[in-house]
Amino acid sequence: MPDITIPPVVTQVLQISFFALGAYAVAFILGLVVWTARDISSRTRDWLVRILAVLLVLVFNLPGLLLYFVLRPRETLAEVYGRALEEEALLQDIEEQATCPTCKRRVAQDFALCPHCRTPLKSRCASCRRLLSPSWEVCPYCGQEPGKAAAAPAAAKGQAARRDEATTPAS
Repeated sequence: MPDITIPPVVTQVLQISFFALGAYAVAFILGLVVWTARDISSRTRDWLVRILAVLLVLVFNLPGLLLYFVLRPRETLAEVYGRALEEEALLQDIEEQATCPTCKRRVAQDFALCPHCRTPLKSRCASCRRLLSPSWEVCPYCGQEPGKAAAAPAAAKGQAARRDEATTPAS
């Protein structure tokens, strides 16, 4: 059998090629590990799960990454937080909807009367004519007290009548 000799230049090219492929493989695996660490950090706060996910990809490489894709949590923490905020906002909207105290049907916030049973829901301020909640002590728009606002015009009419009587000559 003839003896085959490989020229030293080809040997050097092969060594450099294998070194480059090895370096690429190491960089690729480290990239997968770093990506996995960042991804699992955005999906859970549990340190044990984070460490196990990184070790899974580090030890088993691509099959470990595929297994990680199957086992990882579906949603990131930001998505879970956003969904929780949406649910809380929806629940708050449901709780804030006004209901009639008599018939218990839903009514709009700005209704003065229940359209179903005609129960008065709000009164009007005598000064600014805006709707007032029955629980308010004063009108938040003009500062007038609901009970005194009705009494003030009556008192002003009484004073005007007395002034008219005093200025009118007696016949």
